[in-house]
Amino acid sequence: MREAPGDCRGPRPGPGLDPGPGLDPGPGLDPGPGLGPGPGPGPGRGPGAGSGEPDWRSGSNLNGVDRPEVVLAAFARNEPMVGVAVIALALNHPDPSVVLPVVAGALESPDREIRRQGVVALAHVARLHRTVDRRCLELLRGCPRGNEADDDLWSFVPHRRLPLWLWRHHLAERLLRWRG
Repeated sequence: MREAPGDCRGPRPGPGLDPGPGLDPGPGLDPGPGLGPGPGPGPGRGPGAGSGEPDWRSGSNLNGVDRPEVVLAAFARNEPMVGVAVIALALNHPDPSVVLPVVAGALESPDREIRRQGVVALAHVARLHRTVDRRCLELLRGCPRGNEADDDLWSFVPHRRLPLWLWRHHLAERLLRWRG
């Protein structure tokens, strides 16, 4: 039985998101008041009207997320729309070394939809920045082949930086097309 697209079955960490290298949630990435767990809407949780902050209830302003600390705080609160924010971060943040650990967090999520959105975010990072990290590749290996990230990694990242399993997938696919 083939798994649904985006249903990655890679290694899973324990509870909580390890921000990984470059995203130590120390002073530089402190989510600040209202963005951490806790009751009440606070910035980033409530209506967000005119504030530019994401509205996690309605999903408005999520496409403008460009700060990893906002996404990490959403992971900590288990926001159901965090995958959309991961995609937005992949599209809006200029530094892939900051984005990729957050994408890995989405790929490790127990939620199937957030994992699928992590695959989409990884595809965007590959297309926009022509790079990937080892952790995301390890997690992507647990996903069904032929997804968006497989294709964009193969198209935009230098092949010498890609693992053998991805080579096998794309070369086998070409061979099958050649045979008819």
